[in-house]
Amino acid sequence: MDSSNNEFKNYSANETDAARDNKLGLCGTLLMALSFVIILCTLPFSLCLVIKVVQEYERAVIFRLGRLLSGGAKGPGLFCIIPCIDSYSKVDMRTVSFDVPPQEVLTKDSVTVAVDAVVYFRVQNATMSIANVEDANRSTRLLAQTTLRNTLGTKNLSEILSDRETISHLMQSSLDEATDPWGVRVERVEVKDVRLPVQLQRAMAAEAEATREARAKVIAAEGEQRASRALKEAADIMCESPASLQLRYLQTLNTISAEKNSTIIFPLPIEVLRSFMPPQSQSQ
Repeated sequence: MDSSNNEFKNYSANETDAARDNKLGLCGTLLMALSFVIILCTLPFSLCLVIKVVQEYERAVIFRLGRLLSGGAKGPGLFCIIPCIDSYSKVDMRTVSFDVPPQEVLTKDSVTVAVDAVVYFRVQNATMSIANVEDANRSTRLLAQTTLRNTLGTKNLSEILSDRETISHLMQSSLDEATDPWGVRVERVEVKDVRLPVQLQRAMAAEAEATREARAKVIAAEGEQRASRALKEAADIMCESPASLQLRYLQTLNTISAEKNSTIIFPLPIEVLRSFMPPQSQSQ
């Protein structure tokens, strides 16, 4: 398997042998000579079939009698072919993006999730994309689906939800390595959405709500504890100074009287009540 891949790489890197292109055989040479005669006899009308144009973002891969023409892909601009014996294929060199359909993935901790992604790739070697694979675009799409399932199958649910960037880089490197013999470069992979089962969503929501309630109770308890300490300190200070207690009493009465209600308050000094209190309570 490795040897066949190496042969493909060597074949694509050299853009084919010039010797193979020159050895057309007797039949091929006769067909080429006949084509030239036809072109010369039908000038200038034959120029419409001979001269071709490719755009700045395109390349043309030419086959002569079924063999890859030496010199690599042609373009951009004008190039010539020999009718009847030459055929060519245009290759778009621009970056292409496609959506990976949602894939049902069983994670490492046995949770089924649906994950989709988007892949950005471009053809960097037009000759390899034509000679080494039947349809580079379709093959890259199918490979992206299987790579997404294989990559996420080795991760836990928590890792999928929190480490999307790491998963994207891992997928990008895996796809780029696999598509390199096809002349395709995967530039970017992004995980778009992770859809969890409804029951799992409810369980996670309940867990998150319970965590928030527990945190709120802790915060409320801490606040009550601080308030109790402050109230105890204020009570100690008021016990040391009876006049401050009287001022606090008057302030409370003033606050109550400011409200619109029908309650009538008669302030009664505490000293008046001391005469009705037992001696032990008075000493305290």
